[in-house]
Amino acid sequence: MKKAIIVWGGWQGHEPEPCANIVGELLREDGFAVEITNDLGIFGSPLLANADLLVPVITGEKLEKPHADALVQAVRGGLGLGGHHGCLATSFKESAAFRYVSGVTWVAHPGNIIDFKVAVTRQDDPLMEGIPDFDYRSEQYYLHYDPSVEILATTTFTGQYDPAARNIAMPVVFKRHFGEGRVFYSALGHVAAEFSHPYMPLILRRGLSWAARQ
Repeated sequence: MKKAIIVWGGWQGHEPEPCANIVGELLREDGFAVEITNDLGIFGSPLLANADLLVPVITGEKLEKPHADALVQAVRGGLGLGGHHGCLATSFKESAAFRYVSGVTWVAHPGNIIDFKVAVTRQDDPLMEGIPDFDYRSEQYYLHYDPSVEILATTTFTGQYDPAARNIAMPVVFKRHFGEGRVFYSALGHVAAEFSHPYMPLILRRGLSWAARQ
């Protein structure tokens, strides 16, 4: 049985503990043994070597450099890393090592909570199979992302809330390889209520299972 560690913490506006518990249930349904903790020391723990997937449900916080370096090496060695919305994109923003391994950084969400469309760009990929383009209401994330990512879905900014973003197509869902490890990210899921959307949790659970150690 594969083991997943979910670590929650940071800004409470993203409802980290409720979201961590929901993600935990999704992974258990998919056959994972799941540990959920709010101990950030897990990033420097030998326990990572025995895990197959790490899901940080964390906004902000600080990651000590030795812990960040240990995480990078763990993912290089095959540990899966995945997250949704602020998880990865807003976690440990002061850590260059974490930015390097996660491959994504949140920088803006013009208009805050708005209606936008998600365009599935890789319907041939098993993670997106059977999922059509869909409407979504949340923060439309403007991201800085690594050029190595494989983009599976995008959203296009209209420029209504910031003309500087007009007609920019931005990744919403991506995956990437990092050494022997895999990284998955979905920008959807600002708060726990968004897990009631028909496609948001489906995309996330498929992506996390894909990212887990092979």
